[in-house]
Amino acid sequence: MTPAKLPAYEQVKAFIKTQISRGVWRAGDAVPSESALQQQFGISRMTVNRAMKELAVEGVVTRIQGSGTVVAQLHRISSTLAIRDIHDEILERGHRHSTTVLTVEAMRADAALAQVFKLRTGARLFHSVLVHFEDGVAIQLEDRHVNPASAPHYLELDFNACTPTHYLLEHAPLTEASYSIEAGLASAQEARQLGIKRGEPCLVMTRSTVSGPHVASLARLLYPGNRYSFSGNFQL
Repeated sequence: MTPAKLPAYEQVKAFIKTQISRGVWRAGDAVPSESALQQQFGISRMTVNRAMKELAVEGVVTRIQGSGTVVAQLHRISSTLAIRDIHDEILERGHRHSTTVLTVEAMRADAALAQVFKLRTGARLFHSVLVHFEDGVAIQLEDRHVNPASAPHYLELDFNACTPTHYLLEHAPLTEASYSIEAGLASAQEARQLGIKRGEPCLVMTRSTVSGPHVASLARLLYPGNRYSFSGNFQL
C-alpha cells in the first residue's frame, strides 16, 4: 500500500517515522504540533491525536504535558527495536562466522506475501535463503523476503561479506519490528540444509521489519534446537 493509500493516521505516523529514520529529527527534537500536522495533512485533530498516541505507545515519541511532543530518547527506541546480527553474536562468542548462499532472486509476491508487505499480488520482491555457520556448524537457516522500495540494491549484496540484517539496518533504518518464536520440526529440505535429521526440533523465529512508510523485510529464521538458545537482557 502506497503512503497516499494509507489511512490518514497511518500517513502521519509514517511521515514522523521517516523523518526520524532519515536523521532529520533526532532524540529530543520537537515534533510539529497537532494543529500543524492537522493543517499539513488536511485531516481532523482527532485523527492526528490518534497517530501521536500510537507513536507514544510504540516508544517513538514522548508526549510532555504542557510542552508538546519530542522524539524519544535513543535508549527508549532501541530497547523496543533491538535486532541482533548473527555475525556479531558469533564474533562475541569468539567464534568464526561463515555463510552458504542457497538462493538470491527476484520474485513475485503471492497473496500472503502481498498482504504482509501491503503490496498488490504479483508485486516484485527480493528473496534470499542463507545458512549461517558458527565454526563450521550450521546454526541458522535464514529465508528472507525484502521490499525493493526499502533496499533497491539488495540483490547486489555480497552475502559472504555482509549479512542481510547488517545491510538492512544500514540501508533501511528500522522504525518498527515484530516477531514470534515457536517450536517447529525441520522439513526434509531444511534438515539437509542445516545438516540435521528430518523432523529434528527447531526454534522458528518469524520477524518483520518496517522502515519509514514501507514494510521492509520478512524473515523466517530456523535454528536447530540443540545448537542455539535465545538470550538477552533488559534495562529500564
